[in-house]
Amino acid sequence: MYTDYYKLTALPFQLTPDPRFFFGSSVHKKAMAHLTYGLNQGEGFIIVTGEVGAGKTTLVSYLLSTLDPAQYVAAKIVTTQLGGDDMLRMVAAAFGIDQEGVDKATLLSRIEAFLAASHDQGRRCLLVVDEAQNLSIQALEELRMLSNFQVDEQVPLQSFLLGQPQFRNLLAQKALDQLRQRVIAHFHMGPLSPDETRAYVEHRLKTAGWTDDPEITPAAFDEIYRHTDGVPRMINTICSRLLLYGFLEERHRLDHEAVIQVAEDLRHEEAQVVEQSPDEPEAAAVAEPDGRAERRANGSGYHALRNAPEEGPRNGQNADYAELLRRLGVIEECVRRHDRMIQRALKIATDFLEAQK
Repeated sequence: MYTDYYKLTALPFQLTPDPRFFFGSSVHKKAMAHLTYGLNQGEGFIIVTGEVGAGKTTLVSYLLSTLDPAQYVAAKIVTTQLGGDDMLRMVAAAFGIDQEGVDKATLLSRIEAFLAASHDQGRRCLLVVDEAQNLSIQALEELRMLSNFQVDEQVPLQSFLLGQPQFRNLLAQKALDQLRQRVIAHFHMGPLSPDETRAYVEHRLKTAGWTDDPEITPAAFDEIYRHTDGVPRMINTICSRLLLYGFLEERHRLDHEAVIQVAEDLRHEEAQVVEQSPDEPEAAAVAEPDGRAERRANGSGYHALRNAPEEGPRNGQNADYAELLRRLGVIEECVRRHDRMIQRALKIATDFLEAQK
């Protein structure tokens, strides 16, 4: 809906990785340099790690989009908990190799034949394994064994392993010594800086045809960074909702208050999905030392209601009643705000249906 309102040509903040929206931040440029170096080596494993939503998949998707399909054939696997034989079947399926009802020896023979045929055609096979932190040691060992295949003294298969930070702990295990020795390049992706967060948002908007409508104030960009810590997927989530908010409220200028409002709404919705116990924010703060959990625990909105600090002893019914009224007031304001947005959406839908008659 907001694409038409703001005259955009595409959705600028979709969560699905799209190479068109690749943003070359300092982090992404360094990562791309490591990937390109590893790719030019023509063998071994290339590893990219980073927090959830750091942009690992988008980075590799962009790299693959730049490659000549006449020289490369790429396949992708998104892993769950896979054993060794299951991994081989996933590899075969990803490359379109028939693997139904055959034993392991036959499967390996078919994979090797496919790699040899691709090599004879002048094409190198690239395997992208996403969510690699879920792999078992046996599955990783099968991938290592596939890297042993050679054709005319060249390695026809190269693998990209993308994983969350805990994947590095998995790789450190003694059983994977031989795999580590075959890692050609390894890069860990961190978050964007405040300046790069603004540049990232503007880049994605401009890619979607943005012409400064809506206007986004400098203070709004500061709030976007404050609520996302520069993590691309979180930026996409809050900015998509910010545009929807602007559309429903008929705004062509989005300031820091609008970002705060959207962030509160998102926290409210998250709390409805995850029924959080009063002591959970403290536990989350241990798991998320970067401050996001603390802001969720101490921020305004729904989480603030559930985790509001005690302001003093409440021994009488008057104090309890006053606190109840305060909480009801906040809830009523949330309801009024959502009602305005719903009424706006209904009006737009009604106008659209009338125009079609």
